[in-house]
Amino acid sequence: MNRVGRENEYKVFQKLYTSNKSEIIAVFGRRRVGKTFLIRSFINDYNCSFQITGLANASLSQQLFNFSNALSKYTNQEVEPNNWLHAFQLLIAYLENCTDKKKVVFIDELPWFDTPKSNFIQALEHFWNSWASARKDVMLIVCGSAASWMIHKLINNTGGLHNRVTKKIKIAP
Repeated sequence: MNRVGRENEYKVFQKLYTSNKSEIIAVFGRRRVGKTFLIRSFINDYNCSFQITGLANASLSQQLFNFSNALSKYTNQEVEPNNWLHAFQLLIAYLENCTDKKKVVFIDELPWFDTPKSNFIQALEHFWNSWASARKDVMLIVCGSAASWMIHKLINNTGGLHNRVTKKIKIAP
């Protein structure tokens, strides 16, 4: 796939894929600069265990339905979670049975999932701290165009994700 101008960023993904620990990669930058294209190029060349894109201006129930729909493409089962903790538990159950060498999880437009009173960040923290960080085979790639949200809520998180992001990639135009 064409990666003109993004070879250095692509090589970062390749290196992190072969690391011997679980990784959280935060990719951010303005809209329409090629963040999603770059990540999809990488996961198409390697393997993606799960990917989802958030819905703009959607309610919690719509986001959870979106998650259920995305997960069912991998599991051939439809289970609609009633909250984000349940959603991430379903993802863990799927990933534990996944035979991929590295379990690559790509969450695109991450800020859109964090709807008011959704407790999305707390559930993501729990997913990472209780399960993924204890493993050596998880690569969580999160992406978002709302750069200020990505920096304040994820990269500079002072709660359960404090210092958990292992690589920050700012995509310039």
